[in-house]
Amino acid sequence: MSKIKPSKGAPYARILGVGGYRPTRVVPNEVILEKIDSSDEWIRSRSGIETRHWAGPEETVAAMSVEASGKALADAGVDASRIGAVVVSTVSHFSQTPAIATEIADRLGTDKAAAFDISAGCAGFGYGLTLAKGMVVEGSAEYVLVIGVERLSDLTDLEDRATAFLFGDGAGAVVVGPSKEPAIGPTVWGSEGDKAETIKQTVPWDRFRIGDVSELPVDSEGNVKFPAITQEGQAVFRWAVFEMAKVAQQALDAAGISPDDLDVFIPHQANVRIIDSMVKTLKLPDHVTVARDIRTTGNTSAASIPLAMERLLATGDAKSGDTALVIGFGAGLVYAATVVTLP
Repeated sequence: MSKIKPSKGAPYARILGVGGYRPTRVVPNEVILEKIDSSDEWIRSRSGIETRHWAGPEETVAAMSVEASGKALADAGVDASRIGAVVVSTVSHFSQTPAIATEIADRLGTDKAAAFDISAGCAGFGYGLTLAKGMVVEGSAEYVLVIGVERLSDLTDLEDRATAFLFGDGAGAVVVGPSKEPAIGPTVWGSEGDKAETIKQTVPWDRFRIGDVSELPVDSEGNVKFPAITQEGQAVFRWAVFEMAKVAQQALDAAGISPDDLDVFIPHQANVRIIDSMVKTLKLPDHVTVARDIRTTGNTSAASIPLAMERLLATGDAKSGDTALVIGFGAGLVYAATVVTLP
């Protein structure tokens, strides 16, 4: 017989507050067109994107995270000293170690909170939310801060016609804490590593240490390019439209609800055509509010779901207590979907 005492966590967990930060610089499609042969109409029709935000020198991954987290903490009415863990999803923090979560935890004034980063691309927020729910229910933390943050402008090849217009910067954060009733459903998540080549970094960092730049990509002026995110657009589109609709339905089934029970749909903001196709495949009723934050924010990867959630609540398009389906999917290929009650 085990001598270990059982955990004393909460019966359930919920999102208590949400906050977001968008960099001050707004970048219209016209700026993107300076480096690629395309048009504003083509970009809008292919992606739905009209503008995106790009971070300035002072808007670092840590700085944006602290701003978004401060808003989430205020929204939740929870002091930073009560945060037991800080989970940060990002692919654009360029120091291998230490985790940026440790700096964020310190700057927020937590009381030595556990802090770590995860790399799950555009599904990272869903992964972090699932981990936070487990910590609250298990009892290792009463409150958990989950942050999705990206400076994807640092990983964008502005001469790549397929991706130059896609990416934006920003941070979104939520506070997860105890609940007396179910408010975060079971997570349907997974990976398809056999498709990893469809979204990837152009070259690994160690290619620069080797010193042989002869095979590294160069720009139109012959300069070696910084590593960037590249993707096989059509393959990603087909996978997202057909496979992720199935995952979204599985999340609804796991939560024991139907599309008619939904109030809000918050998918990863990858592409408006993907979003619209998923809405059609899932046969979502007209009363369901659908997040299309990508139009003015672009694809912010791990930050896209909390940023879209924050905007829907701020504008009144969604309200506290609404039932929302959230799903993230991206590089890996990885995915995560769940049903939540909005804070």
